[in-house]
Amino acid sequence: MPKPAEGTGGKKRSRVPGVMVTQYVEELPPGSTTPDFIRKPIALTIQEGKLAFFKAVVSGYPVPDVSWARNKGDISNSTKYVSRFDEKNEQYILEVNEIFNSDTYKCFAINPFGKAVCTAALNVIEGRKFIKVGKRKEKQWNEGEIDPRFWEVLLSAPRKDYERICQEFGVTDFRWMLRKLNQKKKEREAEQSKYVEKIHSLKQIEVKTDGTAEFELDMKLKDPNSKILLFKDGEMLDYGDGTDEATKHNMQKFGETYLFSIRDVGPEDAGLYQVDVEEVNMFSTSLASEVNCFVPPVPDVELNTTLKDTKVIEGQDAVFECALSDPVPQITWCANDISVEHGEKYDIAVSEDKQVHKLAVKNCTKEDKGVYTAIAGLRSSQGTLDVEGKLLYFLSSVNCVYMHFKYGSGSHGKGDGLDLDGSGRDGSGDKKRTRVDHGVHFLNGLSDTAANVGESTELSCKLSSEDSNGLWYKDGKKVIIDMLCGSLFLPVNKQHLYCTTQPWFIVKQLQIFFPLISSDPPKINADALSKFLEPVIVKAGENASFKLPFSGKEPIKIQWFKENEELLEGHGVRIEKSSTHSRLLLTKCQRKDTGEIKIKIKNEFATVEATSKLTVLDRPTPPQGPVEIVESSLSAIEFKWRPPKDNGGCPVTNYNLERQQLGRNTWTKIGDIPGQPTYRDTNIDRGRKYCYRIRAKNLEGFSEVLTTNDIAAAFPGSPAPPKIVSAFKDCINLAWLSPSSTGGGSIIGYNVEKRKKGSNFWSQANPKDDPIRVKDVIEGVEYEFRVSAINTCGPGEPSGPSECAIARDPKKPPGKVKDLKITGSSYTSLSLSWTKPKEVKGEEDEAKGYFVEIRPTDQLEWSRCNTNAVIQTSFTAVGLKSMAMYWVRVIAVNEGGEGLPQSFDNYIIAMPPPVKPKFTDKKMKSFMVVKAGNTVRVSVSFEASPLPDITWLKNGVPVAKHVTITNFEKGSQLFIYTSELSDTGIYTVNVKNMVGQDTFTIEIRVNDDPKPPGPVELEQHVQGTVTLSWTPSPDEKRDNHLHYMVMKRDSVKQTWLTLVDCLFNNKFTVINILPGREYNFRVFAKNDIGLSEPSVSPVWGTTKKREKITYSMPASKTLDFQAAPKFIVPLKLHAALPGYECYMSCAVTGNPTPHITWYHNNVSLNTNPNYYITNVCGVCSLLILRVGPKDMGEYKVVAESPLGHDESLDPPRLLEPNK
Repeated sequence: MPKPAEGTGGKKRSRVPGVMVTQYVEELPPGSTTPDFIRKPIALTIQEGKLAFFKAVVSGYPVPDVSWARNKGDISNSTKYVSRFDEKNEQYILEVNEIFNSDTYKCFAINPFGKAVCTAALNVIEGRKFIKVGKRKEKQWNEGEIDPRFWEVLLSAPRKDYERICQEFGVTDFRWMLRKLNQKKKEREAEQSKYVEKIHSLKQIEVKTDGTAEFELDMKLKDPNSKILLFKDGEMLDYGDGTDEATKHNMQKFGETYLFSIRDVGPEDAGLYQVDVEEVNMFSTSLASEVNCFVPPVPDVELNTTLKDTKVIEGQDAVFECALSDPVPQITWCANDISVEHGEKYDIAVSEDKQVHKLAVKNCTKEDKGVYTAIAGLRSSQGTLDVEGKLLYFLSSVNCVYMHFKYGSGSHGKGDGLDLDGSGRDGSGDKKRTRVDHGVHFLNGLSDTAANVGESTELSCKLSSEDSNGLWYKDGKKVIIDMLCGSLFLPVNKQHLYCTTQPWFIVKQLQIFFPLISSDPPKINADALSKFLEPVIVKAGENASFKLPFSGKEPIKIQWFKENEELLEGHGVRIEKSSTHSRLLLTKCQRKDTGEIKIKIKNEFATVEATSKLTVLDRPTPPQGPVEIVESSLSAIEFKWRPPKDNGGCPVTNYNLERQQLGRNTWTKIGDIPGQPTYRDTNIDRGRKYCYRIRAKNLEGFSEVLTTNDIAAAFPGSPAPPKIVSAFKDCINLAWLSPSSTGGGSIIGYNVEKRKKGSNFWSQANPKDDPIRVKDVIEGVEYEFRVSAINTCGPGEPSGPSECAIARDPKKPPGKVKDLKITGSSYTSLSLSWTKPKEVKGEEDEAKGYFVEIRPTDQLEWSRCNTNAVIQTSFTAVGLKSMAMYWVRVIAVNEGGEGLPQSFDNYIIAMPPPVKPKFTDKKMKSFMVVKAGNTVRVSVSFEASPLPDITWLKNGVPVAKHVTITNFEKGSQLFIYTSELSDTGIYTVNVKNMVGQDTFTIEIRVNDDPKPPGPVELEQHVQGTVTLSWTPSPDEKRDNHLHYMVMKRDSVKQTWLTLVDCLFNNKFTVINILPGREYNFRVFAKNDIGLSEPSVSPVWGTTKKREKITYSMPASKTLDFQAAPKFIVPLKLHAALPGYECYMSCAVTGNPTPHITWYHNNVSLNTNPNYYITNVCGVCSLLILRVGPKDMGEYKVVAESPLGHDESLDPPRLLEPNK
């Protein structure tokens, strides 16, 4: 590897995108260049197990060393990685055998003055089964069976693709499709208008040569914050901004342009891509694959022949050609990584069998140089185009001087290209061998020359010695020359019309070769051209013909244009073409065919144009309205109109008029008038209305009719409502504007009328001056006025009424308001109150209203908060900016005008009255337990003015970044989406403003289910007890709330019993251990979240010493269970309301069962149906359904049996309703 030169350099821009060039030194030595790539390796997508070839062409002097590397390992295995140099094509090639893994390969070009680096991705896909193309069975879809994806693709596709998409989906009814598509477009545009103002420039998805796919659209969002979503086959995709090379999908925004890209495209990326704004679809495009049933599959083809590097001379056409293994209707062509289409510059052709594809670059220039790529499915091929300029050879048999110049990339040599110490324009680093000879040499060489046939041309060169003699040769034959002042001239004859010759010029043994090309551009005879330039004038319906002879070398392309739009053979247009002339025939010309006719003749040498004019004569269009009334009086009606928009190609000579009187059916002919668009009719009757029809006339005939509206002797229009100039107790002055319509005559006077406010009667007040004084008024009465204009036809309509005016002397403006103060304020409003100003007789009159004005402190102009004066002495100004500073003033007004303003001494801040921060929610918790992984949300409410600064702290320091704090006007919220154990702590919120501050503290404990304690061990130190001990739970160190719970189960009861809870140590003694039973123990760790899994102890049991038990049965005794009756629950005192029920009860015992008898005032109730009596198991009860006055008295229950009797008394009382 070359050793870098000493010095400091930097990054340098490469001509090829994706190449990074580093220059080691600040200034390069003469003739030296840094390495660069003329053609860099391209990204490849290859099937598993196949070969991959990376090719690169580099430049630089000294010639750089080229090496290869890859990201996922080295390439030291010479069997798998073979690096070689192709001398024929000057390409560096890396061959990778039996590939199985995707990787990124790097190519380095290094010489002592710099380094160039580029990368190329290798994508590996599965075998042919993955991309095998199956022929899709076409299906005829009815209207109701169309796949919805058909419309998604069609709505965003260009019109030229409609036919192809319909064929793929089997849709054959194109008219129905277009009608349905227009309907869906309107529906889609209506939905899109919710979120975007406009959307245009939709570009379908396209795969680039670097392995990326791109599509774009331009749209202007109504809301810049609207969400833009990207979907693939209905599934939403995450995308980046293009800065991270690891991101698969990206979106970049340039103004209103949104560019979406997909990196390292493979078959798995195929599908329907959709761009949505919120929930509305904006654009759909499809990337092809065989897994996608509604877009064309990726063709599984191989390149039988690849593109070859091409060299042409400027002005010639370059052709690239490739052959495919299978038919493909269309492939993608790219020039310098930019896709090209068929047009004026590029000609794309496909053979009939769809296997051979050609790209022709027409009329090549230096700008067309570069790398051209053909992309067919997942295969691609590249070739370079080199455009040569001059070709010069210097030979000397004696001195052996040789140098070859050509146009290239411009990176080698310096100088003017004619001396032998540099090459000037060689560019691409071609080989060069130089030995200097100081003999005779050329000072100025020859250059390529193109000459027109029949003309003379000059070929000259300048030698370093005037004593040298030169000889001219053409195609090896000597040419007779003249020597003039050291220059040599060669005449060109017509006999070399279509051949390219190569003259020689020899001085001693020094000779120079150069090409001389004869050209024959199109020519037009001057007489034929002057005849063609004459305008052609025809009448409507006639034919127009244009013919122009010419000469020039074939092939010749002929085009006809009308108003810069090309004319093609078709309806009404016939074009004849030959090698010597062309003829254009326009049949049945119409007026709209008038315009410029142009012919363009082009061959390989030049383009000629000639322009003529076609004029089609026809009748004029109708005169234009509206008709304007110039005069409408008792003696005449005069009106005018506008001339026709199109005079038909010849001037309007006359206008033909007819008149109809309103109410009659006949039209009276007035006749023709000269060509001025105005007419005065004096033959009229007063009060009659007339209608006129007007036709324009030229040499071709009459136009259609313009009909006027009804025209009559008109009265003047209404003046504007009069204005009150001034008012006094005995006089009111008025002024008004003249009416806009005078009715065709002059205004001779006005009528002035007045009425009292609230009255419907108008009386005359008719002085004649303007403005006038109305003196017939009563002091203190309020009047309205109106005016009507008078012309020769009479008075017109009156104006609208004026504003009310009171007949009284003018008033003085009021004084300043008193006691101006602020009664309330908020962030957007300000409430004011004041006291009415006092009246000062002769100086300040009573105030009738008030205006409130505000002015921000950063502005100079006052603005009024109320457009109309308010009567109240209070007002609230709204629409203020929060915390903005305002000057405020109040102005009193009355009929005399505005008084002086009253303002505050200081500015006012738009904010509520100052309030010290205070938390308002008294139910806020000071302790919170949250399970790890759950959401933590703490909300606090407060009141404060002005808006406070809110600070959240955890354990005295600011909260972490993953904690979200949301502040609003009267509260704040702490939010942790997924809590962790580290979030445990004491959180403090501090609310502070200029008035004060308040603090609230809450402890948040984030815990998880505790881990179980260690194994449980059992020991017995005292008979009848067991001591349990266990290893602490791992959570005990970090959780001071962790405690233990111990449970027991013995072999007799078989149920678990909690022995102890909230135990904070690791040992516990169980008592009351009985011998002969087996005991099981469980120990749980317990915290604020819950219980852990239990730790189970071994089974504990002791053997019971069995003793012989002797039991003596005692003698049984006969028991007598008989007993006399006895009341064990006596009756109680009862008080009942009249009309309600009353329930009494008592309990009695006895054996045998006693007989129960109820008494009321010593009268037995057992047979009384008004009482419900029961005796159940010794419980005796009595129910009185409806208590009345007769139910008052003493109740008694008697229990009797053979062994005795007992009784119980109850003196009930009856309550009155008002008690």
